[in-house]
Amino acid sequence: MAKKQLIHAVILSLTILGAFLFVQTDLKKYDLQISALLFVILYLTRKLIVTTSTSRLIESVIFTFIILIIVNSTGSLASPFFFLIYFLLFAISLLLEPMISVIVTLNLIIYFLLALPADQNIKSILPIFSLAFLTPFAMYLGKEYVDLQKAKLSNQKSQQDTYLFLSLVVKNHLKNIREAVDNFIGDQQLETIKKSLVRIEKLIEKFENNTPS
Repeated sequence: MAKKQLIHAVILSLTILGAFLFVQTDLKKYDLQISALLFVILYLTRKLIVTTSTSRLIESVIFTFIILIIVNSTGSLASPFFFLIYFLLFAISLLLEPMISVIVTLNLIIYFLLALPADQNIKSILPIFSLAFLTPFAMYLGKEYVDLQKAKLSNQKSQQDTYLFLSLVVKNHLKNIREAVDNFIGDQQLETIKKSLVRIEKLIEKFENNTPS
């Protein structure tokens, strides 16, 4: 796992631990106020922090903490808001690296199992295992999103190369042709025009051959 992914995994794991510990304290009475404060922080993050990676990490942490305290304070596995965790897994796979959704899922399964009362039946713990079945879809969606972003960046680079080629290479030869036409007095300028046209054709052919299809 890359260093960046490891850092994200550790931060999200600590966030999940903090959310489960939060509902065991007296602070859970102020869950709405704390959630509102976190949304304010999220708004300021989007306005003030320019780095996309840092902004996405903060968003992931805030969403994770808010959703988990809502779920845990309204019945845990029996909470009517448990479905929000499904959306959380998809959101994390898009905001961060797809592999992080696996780390988050493992943490959630462990903490939910540890928080279960001893007399629970199989039916009551089905939501926990549903997280494991949902994670591959979240990973796939995240991977597809990453590939799409890479393809988009590649297309942008290709367009930039094209503009650079047109502006720096072809433009210079067109300038020579224009000067030759403006000062045309005989065969010497005609020869200059022919040479410039041949260079442009060769440069365009070379550029097309080096440009990936």
